[in-house]
Amino acid sequence: MKKIFLLTAAAALVFAGCSKYYYNPAPQILPQYIKKLAVRPFSNHTQQYGLEDKLTLAVQDEFNRDGRYQITTEDQADGVLIGDITRYILEPLTYDSNHVPTQYKLWILVDVTFYDKVKNQTLWKESNMTGELRYYVASSNLPGALTEDEAQQTIWDQMSRDIRTRTIEGFGTVTGTSEKAVPRTSPDQYDINAPQNNANPPPMPEGPTSPSPTGVPY
Repeated sequence: MKKIFLLTAAAALVFAGCSKYYYNPAPQILPQYIKKLAVRPFSNHTQQYGLEDKLTLAVQDEFNRDGRYQITTEDQADGVLIGDITRYILEPLTYDSNHVPTQYKLWILVDVTFYDKVKNQTLWKESNMTGELRYYVASSNLPGALTEDEAQQTIWDQMSRDIRTRTIEGFGTVTGTSEKAVPRTSPDQYDINAPQNNANPPPMPEGPTSPSPTGVPY
């Protein structure tokens, strides 16, 4: 019996040594005392005018549709979502015979923070939350072709769902993109042959996008 016990113990040690260690962090779900949320107008550190308003509205609409948290003003909220659009990259993928782009890949990266106003602390932050879409340009006349504005709206819908899911379901439900995976081209860089959207106003100078309540960080 003693010999059998020693063999069993040795086998257990072998299997223990071969087993992998899996990192499984505890979900960071909102505390029960947080009942009302505010979505601070997103800041925009790209040269693309107006992105912040569209994403802010999409996130507010997504939480309203979900209905589990009341969306209110920042002074009445228990928690505040704070977002920063950091990258906008429009990358041509295919060209026609005249070297005019017919397909693009649009990347939009956002940093999102959730601030607990009740306990005056940051609960979580997700860096490089990514919206990504490949699309054919409207002038190509291909099925499913989009304008750049329509491609942006598709990404806003995707990102607003990701932000709502990350907020309600916790850590691990949404993953960001590694900096190494982002193209090394400069933000907002268009191909010189790409059709430009002349409907957009000139880029706004950088500066504060909205007042911040005392004690609430960006």
